[in-house]
Amino acid sequence: MGPSPSPPQPPPPLPATGRLLVLYASQTGNAMDAAERVGREAERGGCPAVDVLSMDSFDPSCLPGERSVVFVVSTTGQGDPPDSMKGFWRYLLKKDLGARWLEGLRFAVFGLGDSGYQKYNLPAKKIDRRLLQLGAEIIIEIGLGDDQHPSGYEGALDPWLLSLWESLNKANPSLLPRITDIINPNLNYLGDSKIEVIYYSCNDAPPDSVVSDSKKLIERARLMSPALKFHSDGEPQYMLKMVTNQRLTKEDYEKDVRHFELEDPSSAISYQVGDALEILPSQNPSAVNAFIERCNLDPDSYITIRAKGGDEVSNGSLLNGSMGRIKLSTFVALTMDVASGSPRRYFFEIMSHFATAEHEKERLQYFASPEGRDDLYQYNQKESRTVLEVLEDFPSVHMPFEWLVQLTPPLKKRAFSISSSPLVHPNQIHLTVSIVSWLTPFKRTRQGLCSTWLAGLSPNEENLIPCWVHKGSLPPPKPSIPLLLIGPGTGCAPFRAFVEERAAQSARESTAPILFFFGCRNEDNDFLYKDFWLKHAQDKGVLSLKEGGGFFVAFSRDQPQKVYVQHKIKEQSARVWNMLCSGAAIYVAGSSTKMPADVTAALEEVVRQKGGEAASGWLRKLERAGKFNIETWS
Repeated sequence: MGPSPSPPQPPPPLPATGRLLVLYASQTGNAMDAAERVGREAERGGCPAVDVLSMDSFDPSCLPGERSVVFVVSTTGQGDPPDSMKGFWRYLLKKDLGARWLEGLRFAVFGLGDSGYQKYNLPAKKIDRRLLQLGAEIIIEIGLGDDQHPSGYEGALDPWLLSLWESLNKANPSLLPRITDIINPNLNYLGDSKIEVIYYSCNDAPPDSVVSDSKKLIERARLMSPALKFHSDGEPQYMLKMVTNQRLTKEDYEKDVRHFELEDPSSAISYQVGDALEILPSQNPSAVNAFIERCNLDPDSYITIRAKGGDEVSNGSLLNGSMGRIKLSTFVALTMDVASGSPRRYFFEIMSHFATAEHEKERLQYFASPEGRDDLYQYNQKESRTVLEVLEDFPSVHMPFEWLVQLTPPLKKRAFSISSSPLVHPNQIHLTVSIVSWLTPFKRTRQGLCSTWLAGLSPNEENLIPCWVHKGSLPPPKPSIPLLLIGPGTGCAPFRAFVEERAAQSARESTAPILFFFGCRNEDNDFLYKDFWLKHAQDKGVLSLKEGGGFFVAFSRDQPQKVYVQHKIKEQSARVWNMLCSGAAIYVAGSSTKMPADVTAALEEVVRQKGGEAASGWLRKLERAGKFNIETWS
């Protein structure tokens, strides 16, 4: 694995007086969008200086020098903070920061979460509480955005922002001299885009601007994208070849789950069990071409993208002189999600300025208004409408490419739990992937971009897959620690790696047993890796009862009453309790809906019944010791 690229350097701090600082921590882009909206509205209200920054690009030791800060924080997994918040949060927890450290700082926090989860908006609530402990003063009460609201997080953001501006204006009228422009915005006023695009004809492009190395090309394109400027991991660590694409579920079954084997034919891949593989998917070339044609762009022209003011978007990158030029069609394909990501509300507001048909302009302005928010949510997010579809629905709109680059959702990498052990497959990574497909409220079929692309790749074709290995949230266990694993559905992926690794270790040293609970709907349809588990559950296998382990399956639909993994845990309470008493580490993986909470409740019941212990305290103790780990995905 090559060295990680240096993170982008944060801009030098500006004088805090008269400035509003907006810090966001985003995992999928929603918190960044919300933060950018806070920044735009502050600028519209005449704020002398506004800075919108990712939390990991701001030095937290500079916080006492600020006067007004808005924090916008999303939630990941089971109430975890986004990656970009972790370093900032660690700094705030330092013991030498006193109760007056942030005296003079006024702040407001808006969280993005889902009330369907137990730890709803926990990172936002934690940062709100900690800032108060450090002596900062609250501007307004914390705002809690909820994915369950009919309008998504904006249902809470709209009224919260109005309160924020009114409170800030009351305390310091000079901060927002044009506050009326925020409360009653003039939708006919178009500000400037934050970037500019410089075009070169193909004849002007020097030979060295054509990059033959696909890794370098991906890095160059993504460094140039304004939406990815704080989220670039540099060039892909690996370009892997698909060598196996095998369907695990029955051919005629509604759910399509695949086993993929990706290989580096020339060298070993550096990874551990518990790690995740991030993949940059390829967009359908016909969708990219349709977008370029719809927007009247020249696919063969070369471009450089710069922030207004002259610098390339990413400071300190390769982008200087001719090396900063890239083919427009390549840039779109590698950075702009034109055919799977839904645009944000601001996209519709900017579109309204470029609509020449009056009925289209009116509809777009309505969508961008508070009154049209719910209808926009139904038309756009609920229908998973893509940028290309939206542009085709409003044919009179011709947005300049500068605005499209700024507002089209970025093409994001997708992360998958690794389901192989490097001890067994040193130059391969295996993945267990559900091919995503769903019906919208208007019965339109939508498909997941990355999983559908991977499913369509034929083994040993020339297609190379851009990949990055990332440390997962499941730490690799020592061979001497007994394991209690719970992984229904594709949650079994990391545990296939754990079992494979422990089996390899047991061939050369003494290892502790594994007790594994798997769940699926039917034995005949979706019993993923059936032969693999049964092989390791026999004789002296690491899952065998003989060795102190066990393998138990919950088939939820094979009998009139539904049976899930939590029921099997209770059924096997004596084995579970014995494992816990022998110092087992608990690992849970799978869907982030109800399963983790139900499994935790079942484990608490076992502890209460068998040990007479304070169950939640027991599990919290395990969590603090790093022996209760949960990895979930939606």
